[in-house]
Formats: sequence, C-alpha cells, structure tokens
Amino acid sequence: TNGSGVFKSTNGGASWSAVNTGLTDHAVVQALAIDPSASTTLYAGTVGRVAKSTNSATSWEVINTGLTNAFVQVLATDPSAPMTLYAGTEGGGVFQSTSGGVSWSAVNTGMTSTLVQALVVDPSVPTTLYAGTQSGGVFKSIDGGVNWSAMNTGLTNMRVEALAVDFSAPTTLYAGTNGGVFKSIDSGANWIAMNTGLTSLSVRALVIDPSTPTTLYVGTPLRVFKSTDGGASWSVLRTGLNPRFAVKSLALTASTVYAGTSGSGVFKRDPRYGD
Repeated sequence: TNGSGVFKSTNGGASWSAVNTGLTDHAVVQALAIDPSASTTLYAGTVGRVAKSTNSATSWEVINTGLTNAFVQVLATDPSAPMTLYAGTEGGGVFQSTSGGVSWSAVNTGMTSTLVQALVVDPSVPTTLYAGTQSGGVFKSIDGGVNWSAMNTGLTNMRVEALAVDFSAPTTLYAGTNGGVFKSIDSGANWIAMNTGLTSLSVRALVIDPSTPTTLYVGTPLRVFKSTDGGASWSVLRTGLNPRFAVKSLALTASTVYAGTSGSGVFKRDPRYGD
C-alpha cells in the first residue's frame, strides 16, 4: 500500500490485516512477488529496500546488499530457478539476485532508460526478460539481464507501465502504455496498437487470464476494461468500481478479478456475474 505497508487476506478479500513485522520502511510498498516454488516465501519492494518473508508475511527481513538503488518499482521471479529474482528500480535500472535476495548486482548493459516500471520473465525461456521503462519503451534481454536491446518498432508511446507475456504462447506480449495497449506476436520485435473501445489510454495495469489467454484486463485512471479477443476490442467493466480512483494493479484467480486502486482500496469482481 501507499502508506501502510503490506496487508494480507485469507478469505478472498473479505477482510484484511497488516503484516509488517520487520518491515521497517513499510510506508510505500510498490511491488510484491511470490516464490514460484514455495508460496510461503514473499518479496516486497519498497521506497528504500527489498524485504523477504519466509513465513507467509508473518515477519520480514531486509535484503539490500548490492542494491545501490533501492527505490524498487517492480519485482519478478524466475519460474525455473526460484533463487533468481529481478528488481526494477527508479533510475537504477534492473538488479539481479541469484541467492534469493541475499545479494544483488546491477544488470543494465544496453539499457538506455533506467526508470523501470514493468518487468516480466519469459516462462518458456527464463533467461529472456522484458523491461518496460518510463521514457525508453521496451527493452529485452536474452541472457538473464546481462545485455539489453530496445524493442520498440511500432511502439508509438515510450512510457510503458505494464507488460504481460501469454503463458500459452510466449512469443505474444502486451504492453500497457500512456498511449494504450500494444501487442507483439514476435517476442517484441514488432508492436501494433490494440485500442478499439479503450476510451482511457493511460494503462497502469494489464493481466492475461491464464485459463483463457485471449481474455485480458487493463486498469486505467478511470476504469477496468476487458477484451475477449486478444486485445482486438475492449469493453468497460462498470459495475461497482469507483471511477474517481485510478486502478493501479490487477490480479486474477480462477474466477475472480481483483483491482487495487489509488485511494479507494481493493475491489473484487466475479466474472460469472457479467459486466
């Protein structure tokens, strides 16, 4: 959260409790990541540090060795090597840890824009990473972050705030930008705008339904939008969501969409009840 650290719900969001023991600088938590092999292990990126919990957030320890820029915007884990994780920072680029956060090193060669706002790992080839930046568009690494190249052909807005990889077809990516949604079907080599029906183009969050990958959700300062055709067209989800507060994050379970907002907490939607 923006001011109160980490909260946890064990009942689908019906109630929440603060879980901040050991999280000494917990006012602004920008990112959370879960160990893909051990769900009781979590990482939190804050304004000032990365913290780790190995007991489902009951307690936290700070893990900052080598993290020379600790303004962490986003965290990503390697699905095949859970001790490997990446932190995207504001102005310091990308840092990598291969020790579960015990130590970090900068991995920024070729990255000409170092304010990283989005970071994803290719699930089929985890040494392939994509980073979305504030002013330099999308960068790609095929060697675990050692080297990066800009991948912006067709990307007409360089402020990238969200990235998602289609797990069923990892050559397909989506980028949420300040100019709407762009899609690539060739691992980022080329992009095309996919904004039909998207009446708010400042995209802050983007998720793919893992059970139906042609279904996408995006969060904007005004609404949540849904696509059921791989981004070709979008419709607004109106019911219950306060339009005065920007949607900053989205998460999916098997049947439920959760939206984290700026100023109005978390909203929950069950797709079975329609739009």
